Amino acid sequence: MQPDPNPTATLVAHLSLLAAQRGADTALVTVDAAGETRYSYAALDTRVRALAAHLAAQTEPGARALLLMDSGIDYVTAFFACLYAGLVAVPAFEPGAVRSAQVARLRAIAVDAEPALVLTTSAQAHDHAEALAEIAPGAAVVAADATLPAAAEPWQPYPARAETLAFLQYTSGSTASPKGVMVSHGNVMANEVAIAEGMRVGPGDVMVSWLPLYHDMGLIGGLLQPIHSGIPVVLMSPQFFLERPVRWLQAISQHRGTLSGGPDFAFRLCVERVRDSHLAGLDLSSWAVAYSGAEPVRADTLRAFVER
Repeated sequence: MQPDPNPTATLVAHLSLLAAQRGADTALVTVDAAGETRYSYAALDTRVRALAAHLAAQTEPGARALLLMDSGIDYVTAFFACLYAGLVAVPAFEPGAVRSAQVARLRAIAVDAEPALVLTTSAQAHDHAEALAEIAPGAAVVAADATLPAAAEPWQPYPARAETLAFLQYTSGSTASPKGVMVSHGNVMANEVAIAEGMRVGPGDVMVSWLPLYHDMGLIGGLLQPIHSGIPVVLMSPQFFLERPVRWLQAISQHRGTLSGGPDFAFRLCVERVRDSHLAGLDLSSWAVAYSGAEPVRADTLRAFVER
């Protein structure tokens, strides 16, 4: 294989470089019911390499890996481990309560993608073993949160090129069978450059996101953009936000978030469910870019949000 003429033009190269040059800087802060956990670029890269080396030993480059878990450090680790190992990530969601409609949709994705691996958590693998087997029969189940030894020093990430397939982004499947879109490393990087330019992302920015990582806004905008631009991201799960929408605003206030957004309904939830008593402790003056998308953008919602 000929070397890529621009070896830094992949997210693998970006994260590896950040780990080498700014290893102690914050890459990710996860927020959940247990509190907050900070991960530096070096710590994230170490986690990713350990899992990637394990995955590379399980299958060949180009094989598909279906991601079935909730948003969090394990999802982030699993997604990047796929890229490091040269696998094609297939972002999806955890079976959760294993409702038949969820399993049917995940099964449709698996039939189309033909994954060799299913990446999930130890708890999901234990609690929903039958559902996982139904979703992707024949695929090896790997727990992304399993304790793995650090990658051996000689191990190196797969040398992806711009045209190398990075992941498959599937449609919702709400009106028809889910359809996969092939996203190459070059596609991702072009998208991230455009987002960075459009939002004027700079070194002092902080992304705050609760958006699901199987959705393009949450994955490409909420997670991959911060890694591309070398800025920290504060991440919580969609369920954690939905339980108490003020948590999104509190995270922006506490971590001085500058970039954050979501669908119209998220802004509407804040208008309707954030109490007066919560407003006194919020300082949203750092919030420079509030984006709305993924469903119709309603001016009345945004006006109500600003007034509230």
